[in-house]
Amino acid sequence: MQMRKFLISAACAISFLPGIASAAVAEADALPSLKWSFDGIFGSYDRPQLRRGSQVFLEVCSGCHSLEMVYYRNLVDIGFTTDQAKAMASDYEIEDGPDDEGEMYMRPAKLSDRFVKPFANTNAARFANGGAFPPDLSVITKARKGGTDYIYGLMTGYLDDAPADFDLSEGTYYNKYYPGHQIFMAQPLYEEAVDYEDGTEPTLEQHAKDITAFLAWAANPEMEERKRLGIKVILYLIILTAMFYALKRRIWSNISLEEFVHDPYVVEYEQEMQRHKRPN
Repeated sequence: MQMRKFLISAACAISFLPGIASAAVAEADALPSLKWSFDGIFGSYDRPQLRRGSQVFLEVCSGCHSLEMVYYRNLVDIGFTTDQAKAMASDYEIEDGPDDEGEMYMRPAKLSDRFVKPFANTNAARFANGGAFPPDLSVITKARKGGTDYIYGLMTGYLDDAPADFDLSEGTYYNKYYPGHQIFMAQPLYEEAVDYEDGTEPTLEQHAKDITAFLAWAANPEMEERKRLGIKVILYLIILTAMFYALKRRIWSNISLEEFVHDPYVVEYEQEMQRHKRPN
């Protein structure tokens, strides 16, 4: 089990890092353009997809990456029951204390805890990953140009062999969507990397879609609420505008233009403006 975790950690070690192995920077291929369920003003997260994505993260990515802005209680928001979220949290230990004797101790994680980090500190993370520090993935879809399409492309853009005319530096891997095509991170996802609990076919593309959607939710969990509020505001403004327009029509319906022009108050106002008008 420890060896398996080590291999997973090594595979994910430098995920999404912008390091390039050579001075010559090749232009990355155009990113794939996918239609996501949460796109557009009426878009929303696909809860089953988010649960699959959380499974991919916990079984693969969490071996080296943190998700510091997400709490275990947030798993309830994507469709897990409270008991399921508690069970998932309890699989991890977190340092707590001090106790009555002044000592720190380890305890199972609770719903009130953030996702447990894979390493105790930065130095431990760098030591385990060949000097590289795996970034936190909480807002990775916002931090990278291309957002969700970039993450999906990166997960599916690995080639077993670089093109014959491409000089691939030692210790790097060829990825057609990565700037420069050379990335230090080994391919983290493969066919059947995760055995989905809901029976979904575990293809590489499915894994990539699910983890991308999960990371998009982690970076923007309040998106659906903001969209609902925005729609309510727009509807309110439309109704208010219609009411004012109807009121205007009603007020002016019995007043002709001629009557308005010859109204004593209007005439007096025009005369006053003429008196104060500057000469040319």
